[in-house]
Amino acid sequence: MTLLAGDIGATKANLAIFSPEAGPRSPLAEATFPSLDYPSLEALAQEFLGQVRLPVSRACFGVAGPVLAGQAKITNLPWTIDERGLEEALNLPFVRLMNDLEAIACAIPFLEPADLHTLNPGQPEPGGAIAVIAPGTGLGEAFLTWDGSRYQAHPSEGGHTDFAPNSPLEAELWRCLQRRLKHVSNERVCSGLGLPNIYAYLRDSGYGEEPAWLAEELATAEDPTPLIVQAALDEERPCELCRATLSTFTAILGAEAGNLALKVLATGGVYLAGGIPPRILPALKGERFLRAFCHKGRMSELAARMPVHVVLNPKVALIGAACRGLGL
Repeated sequence: MTLLAGDIGATKANLAIFSPEAGPRSPLAEATFPSLDYPSLEALAQEFLGQVRLPVSRACFGVAGPVLAGQAKITNLPWTIDERGLEEALNLPFVRLMNDLEAIACAIPFLEPADLHTLNPGQPEPGGAIAVIAPGTGLGEAFLTWDGSRYQAHPSEGGHTDFAPNSPLEAELWRCLQRRLKHVSNERVCSGLGLPNIYAYLRDSGYGEEPAWLAEELATAEDPTPLIVQAALDEERPCELCRATLSTFTAILGAEAGNLALKVLATGGVYLAGGIPPRILPALKGERFLRAFCHKGRMSELAARMPVHVVLNPKVALIGAACRGLGL
């Protein structure tokens, strides 16, 4: 029953070997690989198994994209993955693919207090539905429902639904992006792909001046998002344009998290996962996120009662894939 589990993202892939005895939080071996360095998941997994030389009898992968009939085309990565193809390439009798947000959702019931930072303790209802929203390279959303004995995870592609502006500034941002993109999804403004869109709009619209040192760094950066976030949170050399960008992003994230919470009636809690929330925790602790989360008209009081947590454990999707693969 030794399991190969993986969290396969557009930027990196985390692979590990698990056993039922050690459980989903104690891998026997583990490694991280840059996804774009490999032509396929088969090639990446074969290299990992060749390195660790541990026998495995099954595999479960959380992948960044929808899984339909055992197949997945990875969002923001030129891979197409097929369960049967993986079984043949890896010589395994069983391979399961699942959406990466479904994997994160699977891990939520197994998280410990040290894995979380609570933004709003709320009033959790036992057995209440749970919402998961995860801004990383893209924006993922999932949810869990209670079946009477355990939580069941459900995937979605909610990150690609329409962005709904909540202020004049956000409305102008939407108009700007709509002219260029035609369809403005939440992912376009609420992810690692979206932060540069907000930054460029605020810069070009005169909301803030771009410092020369930052312009120079951005011109050569492969990914501008970490630079924007770092400059926004830097107390010694603050950039007001970046602070405005992060503040706008935080409000958009709060509003969309609140939207998801209402759609699934997340009285069991809302969990912010993905790579971005732990990095912008100082901004999320401010009032703007929760104000946007709770600003739901007649449903504002209901939203305010919902607990909100930030998932700090960067291996949550890997834990979730292991949970599913081990049958937990």
